[in-house]
Amino acid sequence: MTERIPSSGTSTATAAAGQDDRPPPPRLAYDWHTWKEIAHLLANLPVALLGFTYVVTALFTSLGLTITVIGFPLLAAALMGARLLGRLERARARALLGVRVDEPSRLPLRGSGGFLPQLWMLLKDPVGWRTVLYEFIRLPWGVLTFTITLTSLFVLWPVLPFVARGLANADRAMVRALLCPSDELERRIAELESDRGVVVDTAAADLRRIERDLHDGAQARLVNLAMGLGLAKEKVLEDPDAAAAMVEEAHGEVKLALQELRDLARGIHPAVLTDRGLDAALSAVSSRCTVPVKVTVDLSARPAAAIEGIAYFTVSELLQNVSKHSAARSASVDVWRTKDRLLIQVWDDGRGGASLDGGTGMKGLAERLDAVDGLFVLESPEGGPTTVMAELPWRDRTDASGADSR
Repeated sequence: MTERIPSSGTSTATAAAGQDDRPPPPRLAYDWHTWKEIAHLLANLPVALLGFTYVVTALFTSLGLTITVIGFPLLAAALMGARLLGRLERARARALLGVRVDEPSRLPLRGSGGFLPQLWMLLKDPVGWRTVLYEFIRLPWGVLTFTITLTSLFVLWPVLPFVARGLANADRAMVRALLCPSDELERRIAELESDRGVVVDTAAADLRRIERDLHDGAQARLVNLAMGLGLAKEKVLEDPDAAAAMVEEAHGEVKLALQELRDLARGIHPAVLTDRGLDAALSAVSSRCTVPVKVTVDLSARPAAAIEGIAYFTVSELLQNVSKHSAARSASVDVWRTKDRLLIQVWDDGRGGASLDGGTGMKGLAERLDAVDGLFVLESPEGGPTTVMAELPWRDRTDASGADSR
């Protein structure tokens, strides 16, 4: 079973969709695709009349009132309505013409900082303005396509499939040109907004984990230590032997508390990663795995600290899964660089069957990598082996002054 979470595979998906929504070639015999195109062309006129009426009424009324206070808010509302018309037109084209166009991302009005910034964002909305242009063009085009299609249905019916295909292709071109998202940048902004939510949720979960570990671990031990030292202080004159035993016990508690704090600090960011890099850090984490692990790191330079940290914790969590769930006899970790990507492969010869929804944290790892333009590919057939490929964008490491450390 192979599962893949792409971070930025919109170009591949769009190309595949462009091939999937191609209708079959026109033929003299009428088929289902031809009748859907004919229905679309005949519906162009009434739909275009409604859209043109809305645009002319709403747009020119609001433009005429721009000399007053309410003109610009009315114009913003008209553009929001135009967005809704665009959505309906995309749905009609998808149902009758098979054109699959991505929905434009919503305007980020909540984080725009007040009424005036929101108003300005609505007024300069390219999606709304292009939909207005689309509705203006559609009225003469709707009259033309309705007339030609209706006439051909009775007069030129033997070649109507070819006529309908030509007119429908022009419709497809207009939908893709004017009703698609603004550009790649807008789609990228939508992806980054989603990724930002994942990053915020992950950071909040990490903070809760650190707080819980401090409260249940080191803090509890330090409280016991303080109580033990207080009792020893009271008994130091009355019963020196008992006080010495209490001090000895408190000394043991101090050692345990220090060990728990070291473990917690390693979970936040291990010192060996900062001092010696991925090779040494991954060797250290693999030594704690219950399965023999072979680590190979082939990097001529160290990546940026953030990328290095993500790579370390990705491998660390995958090796924990190997220890807990795989029943493997051996495992391997390979890290290398290819052009501008940092590649990680974790392999084990366990029983397989891992999935993104199996409760082993794989889905969380995929979301974290996706949030930084990464890629997570899981291949784990029943019976094994399991191979996890992770990709991260490579960024050169810089020192405190911002210069390249190399």
